[in-house]
Amino acid sequence: MAAPTSDELAERLFGSLLGTIDVLAVYLGDRLGWYQSLVDDGPASAPELARRTGTHSRYAREWLEQQAVTGYLTVERDGEPDTRVFAIPAATAEVMTDRASLNHLAPFARMFAATGPTLPHLLDAYRTGGGVSWEQLGADARESQADGNRPWYDTRLATALAGVPRVHEALSRPGAAVLDVGAGGGWSTIALAEAYPGARVSGVDIDLASVELARTNAAAAGVAVDFHHGDAAGLGPGSYDVAFAFECVHDMPAPVEVLAAVRRSLAPGGCLVVMDEAVAEAFAPDGDEVERLMYGFSLLICLPDGLSTSPSAGTGTVMRPSVLRDYATAAGFTDVQVLPIEEFGFWRFYLLT
Repeated sequence: MAAPTSDELAERLFGSLLGTIDVLAVYLGDRLGWYQSLVDDGPASAPELARRTGTHSRYAREWLEQQAVTGYLTVERDGEPDTRVFAIPAATAEVMTDRASLNHLAPFARMFAATGPTLPHLLDAYRTGGGVSWEQLGADARESQADGNRPWYDTRLATALAGVPRVHEALSRPGAAVLDVGAGGGWSTIALAEAYPGARVSGVDIDLASVELARTNAAAAGVAVDFHHGDAAGLGPGSYDVAFAFECVHDMPAPVEVLAAVRRSLAPGGCLVVMDEAVAEAFAPDGDEVERLMYGFSLLICLPDGLSTSPSAGTGTVMRPSVLRDYATAAGFTDVQVLPIEEFGFWRFYLLT
């Protein structure tokens, strides 16, 4: 591919600047409840939207106008600035508010917004080799990952696992012991428990706030799941029939140690399913959109989080399949297979035995 001209590169960067504005505006509408109010309560003028949501009318007006200019909202009735009535189209409502939709991308605006307050720390980390932890990123990042991934767990995970006979049979055995490592907000664990009600499902996460969030989510869902706070590298010998690690191995400062601990916790014949980013097999310039997105997560979030603990493997989001295989082999697993689970978001599934 020919190198872009300066005009082409400037045009691309200008488009990215517009995209950044849209992402931060989505963050405002999501966190302030403006999208949800337009869905639940109907079209509104700026003063009405502000009254509904306990926000400031002048800011609401600017946001509503920006959303209409960018094409996310429509103007139902024009007039003077404070009398204009704005409505939310069905497509925007789905993307911004429908937690059951696979198109629900609004939560990811929180993830990138969470990096804003930490940018001074990130600059320092890039100079010194330190990091920015998940704890420092705070609730926006924590809740973003949980809410962004939830639709896939809720709607697709059971079907995906049912298509893998070894895993499905193990999960279907009455009293099967199941472990979810790096459970985060708990939606993957909850989905496992709902899909296999005869199993005993538990989750573990090193971030206490995530564990508390997972417990709250499980209680709200009415699902009996045990969530534990701790480092999975400290797991002792056990008898789990199946273990899972959803989108977390690349974040671990000590992935080999964690995978080895999980291996020791498995019963004879047990297995570990790892779901991680579906990046390319090898690095190459001019990557596709998934590759670009994953490097974005890695630069701003996952690599700094991994390096916030020392020593660290420093894997980053862009964990190639060969890297996982090396980690698994070093941890004592004898086989790593890519499972035939396709069209599952940005992720690839591996079976470690």
